[in-house]
Amino acid sequence: MERANEWLNSPPLTPAALRGKVILVSFWTYTCINWMRVQPYLRAWAEKYKGQGLVVIGVHTPEFRFEKNMENVRREVKALGVDYPVAVDSERAIWSGFNNNYWPAFYFVDAQGNVRDQHFGEGSYEPGGVARSTANAS
Repeated sequence: MERANEWLNSPPLTPAALRGKVILVSFWTYTCINWMRVQPYLRAWAEKYKGQGLVVIGVHTPEFRFEKNMENVRREVKALGVDYPVAVDSERAIWSGFNNNYWPAFYFVDAQGNVRDQHFGEGSYEPGGVARSTANAS
């Protein structure tokens, strides 16, 4: 996350600040219809599981040139109700670090910094799925 171009909704989240936390990293871009369908769940999970130590971090990685424009990103973060921290990854540095290839993509990172679970695309919204992944990552 150190290689983010900019942070929205949060000061930069450093490895020291995230140490010992369970993290759900969500790769997205604001024109992805699949991510738009997932967004209400992300917001709900961020709120519901924060007491269990879950930190949701959105990584906005643009697909198209106009999605790199920070004014556009700020406007869409607000319009789409993204209220959790967002790392702007316009150069795909974080994307590459995860060897990611998809929007949306979700990675559960344990308190020691290891990826413990991942999911690509829509679906898997069943009750308890996030709780299980959070517990497995603790």
